[in-house]
Amino acid sequence: MQLIASQPASNASLSLPADSNRGQSSPLGATPIGNGVNFSVYSRDASGVELLLFDRDDDARPARVISLDPFINRTYHYWHLFVPGLRNGQIYGYRVRGPFDPSTGMRFDDSKVLLDPYGRGVVVPRNYARDEAQRQGDNAATAMKSVVVDSSLYDWEGDIPLTHPPSRTIIYEMHVKGFTWHPNSGVGEEMRGTFHGVIEKIPYLQDLGISAVELLPVFQFDAQDCPPERVNYWGYAPVSFFAPHQGYSSGRDSLAPVNEFRDMVKALHRAGIEVILDVVFNHTAEGDHSGPTFCFRGLDNNAYYVLEQDRSRYANFSGTGNTLNANHPIVRRMIVDSIRYWVQEMHVDGFRFDLASILARDSSGHVMANPPVLWDIESDPALAGTKMIAEAWDAAGLYQVGSFVGDSWREWNGRFRDDVRSFFRGEESTLQHFADRLLGSHEIYGHEQREAEQSVNFVTCHDGFTLNDLVSYNQKHNEANGENNRDGGDDNRSWNCGVEGPTDNPEIESLRNRQVKNFMTVTLLSLGIPMFLMGDEVRRTQLGNNNAYCQDSELNWFDWSLLKKHEDMHRFVKLLIDRRLLRDADGQRQVMTLTELIAAGAKGWHGVKLNHPDWSSQSHSIAFSGELPKENALVHFIFNAYWEALDFELPPNGSGSSWRRWIETSLPTPQDIVPWQESPFVVELTYRAAPRSVVVLWANAGDGLPSSI
Repeated sequence: MQLIASQPASNASLSLPADSNRGQSSPLGATPIGNGVNFSVYSRDASGVELLLFDRDDDARPARVISLDPFINRTYHYWHLFVPGLRNGQIYGYRVRGPFDPSTGMRFDDSKVLLDPYGRGVVVPRNYARDEAQRQGDNAATAMKSVVVDSSLYDWEGDIPLTHPPSRTIIYEMHVKGFTWHPNSGVGEEMRGTFHGVIEKIPYLQDLGISAVELLPVFQFDAQDCPPERVNYWGYAPVSFFAPHQGYSSGRDSLAPVNEFRDMVKALHRAGIEVILDVVFNHTAEGDHSGPTFCFRGLDNNAYYVLEQDRSRYANFSGTGNTLNANHPIVRRMIVDSIRYWVQEMHVDGFRFDLASILARDSSGHVMANPPVLWDIESDPALAGTKMIAEAWDAAGLYQVGSFVGDSWREWNGRFRDDVRSFFRGEESTLQHFADRLLGSHEIYGHEQREAEQSVNFVTCHDGFTLNDLVSYNQKHNEANGENNRDGGDDNRSWNCGVEGPTDNPEIESLRNRQVKNFMTVTLLSLGIPMFLMGDEVRRTQLGNNNAYCQDSELNWFDWSLLKKHEDMHRFVKLLIDRRLLRDADGQRQVMTLTELIAAGAKGWHGVKLNHPDWSSQSHSIAFSGELPKENALVHFIFNAYWEALDFELPPNGSGSSWRRWIETSLPTPQDIVPWQESPFVVELTYRAAPRSVVVLWANAGDGLPSSI
């Protein structure tokens, strides 16, 4: 394991002579100190650096240009300067001179205004133009620019990260803009689609019952990194790893995004909701060899990117044109410093790392057994207790689900998604994998002797079909993206229930509703950390588009009228969350290893006959019994993905009391799910499970009844 020291998160101990303009190399970025600001930026091969100070974000010329003396203002490869009289909110950028020689990996261009890699804020002029950062010539008027931010001036009012135990974590993946941008959101026009808009909708999140929001990228990104006449809506096109996205702020002030993001975090914490950020440390919006120059390629292209053997070309393990050189010492430091900043200064509770397996690659693109950057993140004491979630694959075929490096990383379980989808659409040879996913994916994670919550269980996420579309379309329908339906995944494992797209057929609609409830039930009751997509609780649709990254339209916005249209689904999900089974009643961490869980439950598998599960490739049903010892209760699950009803024998519960039906997804609301203590009794010795349905029963295991929720 290799460790590197990160720079301090606070500037409280820093000092400079009042008459010195030499500055100092640490900390990197723009740091207010006393009566001015210290600037420091890394560039190994630059021959000259200019600091540009602007009065407004769209100024065609800087108000002041300060040339850094390579003998006075450079230490090692760090260029630094102290400028007295500057204040919080100052807009700035850099011009950097050096060789333009792509064959050696150098792409300096002193006509371009460059962002500070450590800039805590970014302003985007109204006439921002990505193409002007690609063409030759000055782009000052249309360039994004950095902002000086004094983090010490914000009043957190005692707020700290929440650190909910993983066993009590339920994640709601959502898009900041899409959550409130629809005109029927009830949020005022000036606040729609912003961090403030999220604040206004916190009562909805509280009522739903989720414990954490996982926000699609909120680092400043390039909305113009997309096909012509489209917009990069999702935000997987970062230009800064420290600055909140200006477009999500309701104010135009240069400091508004930083302060409004903090207001949102503070308000969510007061509501008991954690904030997890989807972070993109695998690539940037600078794209391939023909892309724009925003920051990194204009400062030190060789350090920041993985280059091909032909150093004029970029390795593309991200599928977006370039790959960040995550294990280069300078980039490693930047990534760790960014995470520490968002935890210590922005009070974030956790991170989901997009295409995290890229962070396991070295400067040549080879996979490392012990990637330094991943161990830096895991072992940093300032990040202890922070939730770290890996999307453990990349776009070049590296798949590390179950084998991601580290002792505490949790993983998006893509195999949970695939196997649960396959089971409920009736595929053969899926039952054994499905059963394993229910109990924490032991075949994937059992060798690590970790808690069940290493697995983040999901059936849908931003990337792919919504839950409604998963049961409404056999094929993707991405024509609106302008790529002739070639984009997006083809392995969707979806089933339209008989008709492609929307239908008024009541039988098909009933079946779709049942399938959505099946998916939700398994996601929320399986061992692991459950996650579901914004709007799935009300069957939000993208009309079959499984790659809506470039659609800033109703395809992506939360349509709040669906709360009325699908109020039965909303009720179902709320009650599921209210009474999530197979967790400790006191909310403590599940301390049993997966091996122990499987061993304890192995005797509880059944088929239509007790103790006779059918594990054959043609089997489409299974039953499982378990115990909630702290609640003195027994539970019995029936999963019938077969297209006909099946009669399942019920096990004796030992207490003489009858089983009670909590969930039956084939029944109309409100019988489909009832409050736990209102569950009706089942007097028969068998239970007829309807086609393609899930049934959950419970019974008293002894004296007294289970505690109510």
